[in-house]
Amino acid sequence: MKKQTIRPAILYWFRQDLRLRDNPALAAALAEARAQNAVLLPVYLWAPEEEGDWPAGAAARWWLHQSLQALEQSLQARGSRLLLYHGGLERLLAQWRPSITVLAVYCNERYEPAARSRELELRQYLRQAGIAFQSYASATLWKPGSLRTQAGQPFRVFTPFWRLACTQGVAPEAVLPEGRWPAPVRWPPSSLLRDLHLEPRPDWAQGLRETWKPGEAGGQAALRRFLRNGIHSYAQGRELPGQRGTSRLSPYLHFGEVSAASVWRAVMQSEPGRIAAAQPCLRQLAWRDFASHLLFHFPETATQPLRPEFARFPWRMRREYWTAWRRGRTGYPLVDAGMRELWHTGWMHNRVRMVTASFLVKHLLIPWQRGAEWFWDTLVDADLANNSLGWQWAAGCGADAAPYFRIFNPMRQADRFDSKLQYIRRWVPERVTESAAIYPPPIVEHDRARERALAAWVTLRGKLQNHAQH
Repeated sequence: MKKQTIRPAILYWFRQDLRLRDNPALAAALAEARAQNAVLLPVYLWAPEEEGDWPAGAAARWWLHQSLQALEQSLQARGSRLLLYHGGLERLLAQWRPSITVLAVYCNERYEPAARSRELELRQYLRQAGIAFQSYASATLWKPGSLRTQAGQPFRVFTPFWRLACTQGVAPEAVLPEGRWPAPVRWPPSSLLRDLHLEPRPDWAQGLRETWKPGEAGGQAALRRFLRNGIHSYAQGRELPGQRGTSRLSPYLHFGEVSAASVWRAVMQSEPGRIAAAQPCLRQLAWRDFASHLLFHFPETATQPLRPEFARFPWRMRREYWTAWRRGRTGYPLVDAGMRELWHTGWMHNRVRMVTASFLVKHLLIPWQRGAEWFWDTLVDADLANNSLGWQWAAGCGADAAPYFRIFNPMRQADRFDSKLQYIRRWVPERVTESAAIYPPPIVEHDRARERALAAWVTLRGKLQNHAQH
């Protein structure tokens, strides 16, 4: 047996909580390490094989690389470091077993179906190994499963969910103890960040680098900027893609570089006594929670419609339409602007997300699952719960969804929300300059596409009626 080289350890497992501030599991792990006279070993495990059908997409992997780099720097400032490994926790513990005694594993919970399944397996494995396992709820404002209707059922409509949530409050800030962290004299071996191969080859991420500063410091800066410049006009500004009227916190929230609870508290503190001014932003945070609650209760909705009758919808998959939509060459300026913004920055304004998604599923009759897969690969804020809810909302087949027969007119949406062409001019400059002749004509005509979408809806209703009769 190898000689013990590190005194007993508490393993802190970073997951989608890549921050030090307001991190309840990390604060508890540090306190436990000091109480046990143990070292704290912060670990990140890169295990895409454990993500089921949804390993991180290309844009999210780029963000993750930068975020882990920033986290390592933050830990070094505390006298610690970040240990990186490829593979699952069982493999790491087996590797450490001859030389390191792990007393406990601490982490924050995740709620995607594959992550929940893995956590159950790990609990059993660690119990048999005699290692304590402590998990905390910090990814959402309210723990999924904790809010239900009076009848004890999961909410499927947002407004009553919101009303109940407003009576709950959010957790107080988790404060890390002061001082340097208990660290080993000699650290165990670790992979290098570049060995995880998260950044794209060839390098197409210049637009992402120009747009974002991943990491906890970048998230805190984005929050301060929003509180200073955006929150007072958020109710109106968030609808205008040509202005910086949204918080742009979504990727920081997804990777846990900023906690949802800290954003909630900051918004409330910035608007003391003015709940009406703060409410539009708080509702968006609660909508994000609503998505996690839905995925928790209905895990199949990542790929299947919440309303099962839509499994019979007569979708059509035309390759030329699919290609034009992805490349921002549909002939509808607002749709194309959104798709080009997505490709360049890894992000898209929420109003435009609704328009581009509606266009795909209603004008082109392409299945919403294909759009969800494309967003998953290209968004830096790709979040399984929010992506699934958003696409099912656009397709009319999910919770609190827009009725399928409500079909956005992309030209009217542009006139209403980008009347000065600020957004379109930036992303589709050829549409508003002398080179407008090179801009493609619409791949489908709106009125005919609308008629075709409504006919498909009627066909679905007819199938359902025939099915019910038999």
